[in-house]
Amino acid sequence: MLQSVTRFLVETLERTLVEFGTAVRGAAPKVLTGFVFVGLAYVSIKVILYVLRSVLDGIYPEEQDLVVDLGVAIASVFLWFGTALALLSIVGMEEIAASLGTVAGFIALGVSYALSNMIADTVAGVYLLRDPDFNPGDRVKSDPVTGTVTSIELRKTRFESDEGDTVVVANRDVEKKWTTYNETATTTDAT
Repeated sequence: MLQSVTRFLVETLERTLVEFGTAVRGAAPKVLTGFVFVGLAYVSIKVILYVLRSVLDGIYPEEQDLVVDLGVAIASVFLWFGTALALLSIVGMEEIAASLGTVAGFIALGVSYALSNMIADTVAGVYLLRDPDFNPGDRVKSDPVTGTVTSIELRKTRFESDEGDTVVVANRDVEKKWTTYNETATTTDAT
């Protein structure tokens, strides 16, 4: 009895090792291809992000580095996610890659809906940062406040009101309608 149990365990162990060895030999080319792909993708993504950062740095002045960082971060997320999906396909998990792509699409849709005001503020912030007529130090009338622009950020703009208070306004509200005041004349710029 003890001898048959021992033989059963030995045979099971031998079969398991043989099947494992066969599986490793069959998977080795895909795994090696995956490693090479990840190495090439890493170098390619680093080069793409470097070029993108250089181009955006050339377009946006230094005080608008937030816009550059945001653009590079978004590109990085998309590139790495695409790399992960391609890697899954390379190693033979196409169904999982397709499922993850679909799930990511639904999650992105839900997140974009949940963050729609934040996204609107960020887009308006980019427009305000790029607008040559709207700068820190300008005297501006916007919907809730009249005062001097003290800072423009991606999601909000800070004003010093005529009463000396700091007023923070969402960029989507500022970008809808604002008016700048010169020393001698009044100029209206509604974007």
